Amino acid sequence: MSQLLFPSASLNAPMVSNVGVLSAAASGLDSFITGQGGDLDRVFGRAGIDPEQLRHPALSLALTNYCQVLEEAARQSGCDNFGLRYGQQFQPQALGLLGYVGLCSETVEDALKNFAAAFPYHQHSTLIRLVDCGECYRFDYQVRHGAILDRRQDAELTMGMALNLLRHALGRDWTPRAVAFEHARPEGWQEHSRVFGAPVQFERACNSLLVPKGDLHGQLMPERDPTLLFLVQDVIRRLGEQGARPSLVEDAGTQIRLALAEGEPSLELIAERLELTAAGLQRRLREAGLSFSQLVEQTRRELAVHYLRQRQRPISELAPLLGYSETSAFSRAFRRWFGVSPRQWRGDER
Repeated sequence: MSQLLFPSASLNAPMVSNVGVLSAAASGLDSFITGQGGDLDRVFGRAGIDPEQLRHPALSLALTNYCQVLEEAARQSGCDNFGLRYGQQFQPQALGLLGYVGLCSETVEDALKNFAAAFPYHQHSTLIRLVDCGECYRFDYQVRHGAILDRRQDAELTMGMALNLLRHALGRDWTPRAVAFEHARPEGWQEHSRVFGAPVQFERACNSLLVPKGDLHGQLMPERDPTLLFLVQDVIRRLGEQGARPSLVEDAGTQIRLALAEGEPSLELIAERLELTAAGLQRRLREAGLSFSQLVEQTRRELAVHYLRQRQRPISELAPLLGYSETSAFSRAFRRWFGVSPRQWRGDER
């Protein structure tokens, strides 16, 4: 029977207070985007990221912007496996405080456990856990932020980070027992098998890395340092606790996304799910410069783009997913947002 060792930020666990992800997670991102042929200003601009933030590894980026910049970099550079390749070259030291939590641990097994335990302070709205599966540990990772729909590149990057932490001590040729991803199998999936040196599965319930316990037995971390480990763990905990919970706008957007599949979301329903009155929700949204109808429209627009980029999904299926009773209503709304039909928009994205 599997035993959960370190659950963090799961749906049923209290969420660690944090504004997003520490900027160290984007270390070297600007040069890597350029190296892959991407337009740095366009990628950062569309993802809403100030490049100056990336120069300070202890500052926090919004998790929505962080995941978006990786997806945008993959699109703009034409490198579909962008996250996988970025993760390949991402050494633990570059991850800042979280990386040193692993590097300063006594053993490789401790490094894996400490990395999983510290991760929620590094990044919020995320499931991260280490599960004892008998002969193996299973390292699970999944972004659980309602506003983040495209997260493939982030998943492949994070699995690469975990892999590099283990290979730092076990050697460059070490391989996990198996790797799993929640997203569909990409065209260049053979590269994933080569990078991990293990069977890679797609469309699974969670992103995960299966690590044989026998490979960890008695293995020490090269830079183990108990004093520095204590200090780093304390600093990362303080940084996490100084943050803030996701905003009401993010929470309301998440509830609207969940409600759209049932039809037109009502103010009263969303307010109830947020444990607010309808008047209270309207007032809080006004303070953020939005009306409820504007937030619904903004959410539909983001979802429409997300679904249209899934080229295997017929356009005829999108209207009910966005809470419209008729395809014609969706088409009219889409033309109002983008000035073209959904079919024309999808053609222009090629």
